[in-house]
Amino acid sequence: MKYPAFFDTIETITLQDHLSAFLGSIEGGEVEFSYLDIVKSAGHSCPTVAGAYLITQAGLKALYPGETPVRGEVFASFKETAAEGVAGVIGNVVSQITGATTTSGFKGIGGKFARHSLMEFEADTTASVKFKRLDTGATVEVSYDPSSVQGDPAQMEIMQRLMQGMGTPEDKAVFGPMWQKRVAAIFQNIDQVITVSS
Repeated sequence: MKYPAFFDTIETITLQDHLSAFLGSIEGGEVEFSYLDIVKSAGHSCPTVAGAYLITQAGLKALYPGETPVRGEVFASFKETAAEGVAGVIGNVVSQITGATTTSGFKGIGGKFARHSLMEFEADTTASVKFKRLDTGATVEVSYDPSSVQGDPAQMEIMQRLMQGMGTPEDKAVFGPMWQKRVAAIFQNIDQVITVSS
């Protein structure tokens, strides 16, 4: 499987998953997610998927300073509805990493390990995502704005030609790398695109 080389340079996200440990799925329950894992699940790499990964990574670091985040013990809130803008896409990535879902998730075993009802939309927050630790009640808000990292000016024009079936073989050859170049730049400028507040 071939993919852009910069995927392998992105910091992974490690969590403790007590459910996986309990059921013998992952020895010790330590689970690691890479950006490539998220791309495979989402089906593509784009500024939104990259942003969702960075939002989750930043939120977990802020919630668990010096600790390993605990999967299934983080609540995520979004200001939009799930169908509005890119909130649903971001929510899917947050869910994959943290285990949090609205009502469709795992119901637990004997009152433990539940993953449902850990995500809400149309919540009282102005951030991209608000995260809350279930054990301590600590919260953190993470905002993502990639507007400072622009892509190649020719990108949208080429995309339009391809979408209209008018693209040339050269357009097809250059568009993907051009698109991923902006995604790579977003990861290279995390401090510009991610804001964390308590």
